[in-house]
Amino acid sequence: MIEKLQRRFMLHLDPILLGALAVLALLSLIIIYSASSGSIDRVVGQAINILVAFLALWLIANMPLHFLMRIAVPIYVLGMVLLIGVALFGDIQNGARRWLNIGIATIQPSELMKIAIPLMMAWYFEKHEATLEWKNYLIATVILAVPFLLILRQPDLGTAMLIAASGFYLLFLAGLHWKIMTGLLVTALGSAPFLWHMLHDYQRQRILMLLDPMKDPLGKGYHTIQGMIAVGSGGSLGKGYLNGTQTHLEFLPERSTDFIFAVFSEEFGLIGNILLLAIYIFILWRGFIITANASTYFTRLMAGSITLTFFTYTFVNMGMVTGILPVVGVPLPLISYGGTSMLTLYLGFGMLMSIQSHKTLVQS
Repeated sequence: MIEKLQRRFMLHLDPILLGALAVLALLSLIIIYSASSGSIDRVVGQAINILVAFLALWLIANMPLHFLMRIAVPIYVLGMVLLIGVALFGDIQNGARRWLNIGIATIQPSELMKIAIPLMMAWYFEKHEATLEWKNYLIATVILAVPFLLILRQPDLGTAMLIAASGFYLLFLAGLHWKIMTGLLVTALGSAPFLWHMLHDYQRQRILMLLDPMKDPLGKGYHTIQGMIAVGSGGSLGKGYLNGTQTHLEFLPERSTDFIFAVFSEEFGLIGNILLLAIYIFILWRGFIITANASTYFTRLMAGSITLTFFTYTFVNMGMVTGILPVVGVPLPLISYGGTSMLTLYLGFGMLMSIQSHKTLVQS
């Protein structure tokens, strides 16, 4: 009886992907304990975040593919309504209007759109797969652009760029000609001076600090400088677990969240970073295998977008901490403390597992 229940529980879970996620979950708890200076409450909080996210992953993994298609439009519409609600009635915290009080909780609708936009765009392309032409790509771009602009206006540059990346990947996977994509990229670069004036002052300062953080080492450039010092001071083997001076002398800001990679680098060094990168690359490899084996156009688009967006999360955070990208507030995926980003990522991996486990049923 117990074995039957175990088989039933694991039926739609991909053991290869699940094993890699479990390793990162354990690493997350270990590093958060150090980053929070031994706070058990912080570790317990992250453990609860992981358990809740895993439950969501399990539920999504057990959903058949046709259900994922069925919920695409309602989730997108709900997300748009919530984003408009944020623009009209949202709570302002630290100068940004990103949160919406719905009575029982305060939510950040932009996180929902990380899943809703790829779902909606994949659904739309699936519906027009046989007759795809330029106007379909234009409509798909509008599906992406409207929530992107609403999120950018909040302002939330980091989330907006991640959403833009996921939409860009989906357009690419849907077959948009490379000449058109090159034209869009050139247009975006050409409009940079106009976009520059649309940015808030603190966003412009972050970009300028990327070029020369020493212009304001105790102000705007502080995060970048301390992150690079922590990463570099780890050397090849690191200073040892719980022995990071930048971390435990509290020079390093946002140690449990955005800059947790700096904590890891300082304590485990280059060797630790290589092993961590190997785990991330393994997850990406598994995601691409699932994408290649997907049985329908919709599932190929979704799997590819989820996998490439996960890569973007990782690259942006590590680039931000090491000073090659501006600080935009993107957490290190599956390691940083936080429930919302963990839940969003696990939902994406749940979809990957559903695509992998249900493909036989679809093909038959």
